[in-house]
Amino acid sequence: MAHFIKIFILSFFIFISVNSDAQRSEFPDVLNLKTSVTDVKNILPSVFSDLGAWHAYALPANKNDLGGFIGPLVMDMNGRWLSAKFAQLRIAENGKELNLSEAKSNMHYYPGMLEQELQLGVLKIKMQLIFVTNRQALINTTITNNGQNAAAIEIRFSGKLLLDDAVITKDADRINVDISKNNDRFYIQYDAVSKPAINISSGDYVTAFQPMKLSSGKSFSIVQEQGYYPISEKSPAKNYLSFNEELKKNETRWNGYLEKYFSLAGIKNDELKRLAVKCIVTLNTNWRSAFKDILHDGVFPSVNYQGFYGVWSWDSWKQAMGLSYFNTTLAQENIRCMFDYQDKDGMVADCIYADKSENNLRDTKPPLAAWAVWKVYEQSHDKSFLKEMYPELVAYHKWWYENRDHDKNGLCEYGSTDGTRIAAAWESGMDNAVRFDSAVMVKNNEHAWSLNQESVDLNAYLYAEKLFLADIANALGLQDDANQWKEQAKLLAPRINERFFDTSTGYYYDRLLDKKEHISAEGPEGWIPLWAGIATKDNADAVEKIMADKIKFNTKVPLPTLEADHPKFNPQNGYWRGPVWLDQFYFGIKGLKNYGYSELAKEMVEKLFQNGEGMLSDTPIFENYHPLTGQGLNARNFSWSAAHILMMLNNE
Repeated sequence: MAHFIKIFILSFFIFISVNSDAQRSEFPDVLNLKTSVTDVKNILPSVFSDLGAWHAYALPANKNDLGGFIGPLVMDMNGRWLSAKFAQLRIAENGKELNLSEAKSNMHYYPGMLEQELQLGVLKIKMQLIFVTNRQALINTTITNNGQNAAAIEIRFSGKLLLDDAVITKDADRINVDISKNNDRFYIQYDAVSKPAINISSGDYVTAFQPMKLSSGKSFSIVQEQGYYPISEKSPAKNYLSFNEELKKNETRWNGYLEKYFSLAGIKNDELKRLAVKCIVTLNTNWRSAFKDILHDGVFPSVNYQGFYGVWSWDSWKQAMGLSYFNTTLAQENIRCMFDYQDKDGMVADCIYADKSENNLRDTKPPLAAWAVWKVYEQSHDKSFLKEMYPELVAYHKWWYENRDHDKNGLCEYGSTDGTRIAAAWESGMDNAVRFDSAVMVKNNEHAWSLNQESVDLNAYLYAEKLFLADIANALGLQDDANQWKEQAKLLAPRINERFFDTSTGYYYDRLLDKKEHISAEGPEGWIPLWAGIATKDNADAVEKIMADKIKFNTKVPLPTLEADHPKFNPQNGYWRGPVWLDQFYFGIKGLKNYGYSELAKEMVEKLFQNGEGMLSDTPIFENYHPLTGQGLNARNFSWSAAHILMMLNNE
């Protein structure tokens, strides 16, 4: 409990100190959050969560759902809707039940808040939902009598469960829902003044408040707290029912996020500003706090895909850089989250879960951790974080050479800890990339196997990591270490150029162990040497020509993960066999800029923003994009896509 409150306080005071010009009120509905729930497992709709909470809400799409917020969606183990609408307002005026579906409605999703306003006869109803900790949300319902006469008002809230394994109980002042499958609890409690009567049946509840006379022009409010937490954890504190005070904190924090980012990015275009805010809210909604076996705050790839209810390593490195622009505390936590499960040999797990028995230790992911740590430091200037992370980064870097260099020639391969080829492909991050189609496994030691090919991107990442480790060592005053890292990088660069660049085609490719021929499929691995700064000018010129080719890579949405004229090009169903992934897109754009091809880079970014589905609308940001049509593909509200868009909008 103390841990999650500490994170909230740190975040709050970081942002309360910002002199904010950006206002969240300028950015309503950057995502369409209107939905209805009929299937407990349908988690495709966009939702709102904040502060790392493990539950989320949406706005009603149907008139019959007016008077409440949709949900909550609970997110432990997998995503399930606890209820379609678990706090539905019911109101009677002068003894007559009102039909809220007939109300004139106005509702919005602002960064950090859901708001719904209803006008029905002389009554105005305003409902606002915010999160106050990573376990608790507040819903404030204000009813105003705009008529000329006093009105007798009766208020109830009701809700019905969707989950078969959930049971409603009550105590003196709150409703409890125990979820047996997850061993978690959801609850609702009301402010002490309200003191409603609570009636429970098998799968639903009704709370009834004392009837009251509401004078002309007067208002009254009811505050309810909704929380979700593991039963093994102490129940959250019951001291967040002063809604107006919490709303001010919430607004200050969110305005601080926006101001901090816009002070860096300096975006003038209104559409691009909204895109940036959509990226910020995407990362925030995917933020999960320390929970059960996840020991530090991390970020899901997407709340909208059941397979992504965990925290992944290279996702975390990329997310941390995007987060660093507006929430350096969370960026640091996201990195710590993965290193909590670094093993004794230095390996970092591929992914981790709230139930650590589900963690994937069969492989890791491409080495970008030192890059992330250094980029977060550039925003935070927190040397204590560098000091904390440096030994762990060094151990991880050395692990690659000790366990993924089959022939000990200083060039590494992707591999696995269990000898399976599928885990080795996962380790590349490009699960089914064409370049691995003919790869087989070779054994390195009792707990390490490699693919029988050396990968150009892996070794370029390792080159870059040496330079970032040198930067970190230098900042910590470890000059001998810094010099050693730089010397290692200096020796590695020409070896990468000699081993992986094919002068006959003008591109970088993987190579089989002990073989001279290259693996000829052209993908983003070929421009990673430009991102890392390894390529010679002549090599970069050759790669740029292929990247600029409209038949191969300069498509409607540029830089697909396989050349568009390859016979195995399949963006619709190919995952890493053609879709545009924004991490590889970013590395390509950054690589072009590194070698002076800024106009081509600018053209490609503009094509992405103009042609990628939903970039400039209220549609979610997708996991990847069809390079020929611009269609958004696979998971919605994808974190590393959002992070890389923030980098590009910041001209990083």
